[in-house]
Amino acid sequence: MATDRRMARVAESIRREVSQMLLNGIKDDRVGTGMVSVTDVDVSGDLQHAKIFVSIYGDEEAKAETMAGLKSATGYVRSELGQRIRLRRTPEVVFIEDRSLERGDKVLGLINRLSQERKEFPDEDVSPES
Repeated sequence: MATDRRMARVAESIRREVSQMLLNGIKDDRVGTGMVSVTDVDVSGDLQHAKIFVSIYGDEEAKAETMAGLKSATGYVRSELGQRIRLRRTPEVVFIEDRSLERGDKVLGLINRLSQERKEFPDEDVSPES
């Protein structure tokens, strides 16, 4: 139980610090091509690995460029984390694109379209026959 709390604390610290780095630490221009935000951090039980989930706004080209920039900045991010967060060993970091917000928007759009169509054609309610 205590290790779960520790993992959550470390994950939150990493999320906060990497968010700060994205705002004013990473000098790679590719990272600035799309708006980037850290959505989640998943830390392994032994605190040796951290998956950093990022949401990137922009077109596919901007997303690809931003991910390339983040991948090339992993060494910098890891060394900065080592200085900012006191851990025995700094975890290996991996950036993973989080597309869940995009999928959520798509689902909401479909639901809105369906409800709009039902308002326009209320008599065409199709119900299965018994």
